[in-house]
Amino acid sequence: MTSPPRPDDAHPYLRAATAGIRHHTHARSTSALPAPVDRAHLDVLHAHLVALNRLLNQLAETARPPHPSAGRHLAAAHTRLWQASAEVHTTFHLLPTAAADAAECHPERLPEGPPVLTICQRHLAVGHTVRRKTTPADLNRPHTTACVR
Repeated sequence: MTSPPRPDDAHPYLRAATAGIRHHTHARSTSALPAPVDRAHLDVLHAHLVALNRLLNQLAETARPPHPSAGRHLAAAHTRLWQASAEVHTTFHLLPTAAADAAECHPERLPEGPPVLTICQRHLAVGHTVRRKTTPADLNRPHTTACVR
């Protein structure tokens, strides 16, 4: 006899990523002098947002046929998450690069290109998906969903 599957077994990395974010947030909040934000932290945060964006997209696609209104709400969350990742991407480029990072960077040795471009490649890939599934009006619409209970 097998036990019923746990809800988080369908997305095993999501639980680990959530635990990592909680640990990182707790460590930053309990330190006496919180470290200033840097590009490395924003790059990791952007990677998490993009992964969540892809997950929400998959969930919205599977929820929409049997439950259209639930699918619409997940699609709205997908759009809002895209907006958050766009702001993190913009912030990444507004921060200065550390001289040590520039000295240690050898883009010719990296098959995916310089590290500064990996966030851009990730952002462009998810942006392509978002633009295929949403309209400019959806991207600019304010968040107005309320609790239905």
